[in-house]
Amino acid sequence: MHDLSRGTIAVTGGAGLIGSAVIWALNRRGLERILVADRLDRSEKWRHLVPLRFDDYLDADELIERLERRADAFGDLRTILHFGACSSTTETDAAYLLRNNYEYTKRLAEWSRVSGVRFVYASSAATYGALEENLSDEADLRTLRPLNAYAFSKHLFDLYANRTGLDAHGCGIKYFNVFGPNEDHKAEMRSMVLKAYEQIRATGSVKLFKSYRPDFADGEQRRDFIYVKDAAEITVHLAQAGTTGLVNVGAGRAQTWLDLVRPIFRALDVPERIEFVEMPEQLRGKYQYSTRARIDRLRASGYDAPMTPLEIAVTDYVAAYLVPGRGLDPSDAPMEAPAAR
Repeated sequence: MHDLSRGTIAVTGGAGLIGSAVIWALNRRGLERILVADRLDRSEKWRHLVPLRFDDYLDADELIERLERRADAFGDLRTILHFGACSSTTETDAAYLLRNNYEYTKRLAEWSRVSGVRFVYASSAATYGALEENLSDEADLRTLRPLNAYAFSKHLFDLYANRTGLDAHGCGIKYFNVFGPNEDHKAEMRSMVLKAYEQIRATGSVKLFKSYRPDFADGEQRRDFIYVKDAAEITVHLAQAGTTGLVNVGAGRAQTWLDLVRPIFRALDVPERIEFVEMPEQLRGKYQYSTRARIDRLRASGYDAPMTPLEIAVTDYVAAYLVPGRGLDPSDAPMEAPAAR
């Protein structure tokens, strides 16, 4: 076991979706000795940090430079939770992705190993590429074929950690389709819940891609969706449990796009209107029709809490956060949904 209450916890990407939710989960446990690192840009993601409690903030580049100059630069630093990365699956500057996602993670992980600091980092389910079956965190990494530069940058570090033994020191989390409060800055990488909510408020309807496979009806394509509150609770558990190697973090079940968007209409108390539109030609050959995380390793780590049912999670997100226009606050409960309005 790893005691998070001992020493400072550094959270990189702390203003982002998963990073800010992890700080929220830490705060709920009374943990506030937190050093936040991120790259604040022209977006409004700085607002996610306003309700959260932490000791200090600094730019991500300054974090690694100061650590490498002096191991005790931040006092008793005992844990690094690393979520800082470019998460855009449409980013085409591979050199930028490798510097930001691969090289930076290597430096931070190597420093953590030498310094004896607990290291947990975000990998991604995107590393599985076009696979639709047997998405196992125990798969031979050499068999995986990422489909975009973002996924490749994540996969490359997983391979490096496996080859050098870093995976026995730290824990890499393969997050599946995470959605929830504090994702408003993510532009096209926003979840379908947020995009659908915006469509409904603007037009009264939602657009979903048609199916091009006879075994899937329109809207019945499936994904493993997980609420960010659950993802954060699981992340803190894995950090405390001392788990090493790669771990899938998803709900462990595949649900349809219709399952995802229908609760939004109910939460907003508006009639359901769903339009099925043509999928762009360039996506059709790469599109996954069903994904589901195998979460055996997660359960074996001792995490036995139930995942928030999708309808409850979507309702919580819409009614408690999107409608009032607010972000996560340490006073917010992890698994309770207000009644639909």
